Amino acid sequence: MALNPEFWRGKRILLTGHSGFKGGWLTLWLQSWGAQVSGFALAPATSPSLFDLARVGKGIDSHIGDLCDLSAVQRVMAEVRPEIVLHLAAQPLVREGYRDPIGTYASNVMGTLHVLETIRQVGGVRACVVVTTDKVYANQEWQWPYRENEALGGHDPYSSSKACCELVAQSFAASYFPATRYAEHGLALATARAGNVLGGGDFAADRLVPDVLAAWSRGEPVTLRYPQAVRPWQHALEPLAGYLQLAQGLYEQGTAVAGAWNFGPADTDMCSVGEVVERLAARWPQAPGLQIEPSELHEAGLLRLDSSRARQLLGWRPCWSLDQCLQQTLDWHLAWQRGEDMRAVTQAQLAAYWSRA
Repeated sequence: MALNPEFWRGKRILLTGHSGFKGGWLTLWLQSWGAQVSGFALAPATSPSLFDLARVGKGIDSHIGDLCDLSAVQRVMAEVRPEIVLHLAAQPLVREGYRDPIGTYASNVMGTLHVLETIRQVGGVRACVVVTTDKVYANQEWQWPYRENEALGGHDPYSSSKACCELVAQSFAASYFPATRYAEHGLALATARAGNVLGGGDFAADRLVPDVLAAWSRGEPVTLRYPQAVRPWQHALEPLAGYLQLAQGLYEQGTAVAGAWNFGPADTDMCSVGEVVERLAARWPQAPGLQIEPSELHEAGLLRLDSSRARQLLGWRPCWSLDQCLQQTLDWHLAWQRGEDMRAVTQAQLAAYWSRA
């Protein structure tokens, strides 16, 4: 099933989390294809932010609010009457989950519950994609990649909260939107699990590449907590393409493509934190280097995704190698430092990605 830009033209989309990193890229992508995008999210969590630098709110129906406020979600859903809901809004950081577990569970679990319950109340939504994370799996630290039917878990509050989102989505699909009653309710619901995303415009603290670029820009060595940890690295546009392809499939094929989906990188792009920094250093003039400062907080040491279901049934595949991903990320960052028009830079990288997809 090919991702079709014409499918999105004129579609009414509600995108939660449009002020965030991945949400900002997705908003600009949908805009470029002529979708009627409405966004609902908190104000940008960082300054600077992709939302501000790339003027993501320009030309869309932007609502700043909190998913924990059920009445606000209800008002926006009733006003927009979306055909497709892409739920990306979340507290997305492992270490922030340790610092604020109550806020993390409130945002991720209750926020998702509010979105799904409002969809049920308002009606009219044909396709809904709930975005979670690769960290929803009960990680055994083994070398084999996780498939969608593996056990859910979560050692830390962030991972656990996103596993809870999966359970909430499963419950709503079974209770209110089952395949046997599709002709009655007309909604197909899926969850999407991606790896560690990189890309221009991510300024969040406690993320590897933003921390590296920020430190080196100050002329300081970067501090690594887990240089040996292996992660599924990928450019944000890779899973975003998967979310779009999945939403299109849900809209056109209904519950035949419902359920959980992995969108991870090629096996050749699985590498350690230390190796990612080394590859960045090779591209950064006079990189100040790194230092090791182990953390007492638990984080997964090895995590891999099996995306064969998405490849076989949706026709999705990664387009950029890790080296291409790092180069695009660095190019965006350096363009920002030079004071370029970051909306134009972001749109140009979107076009370059789509030309290879």
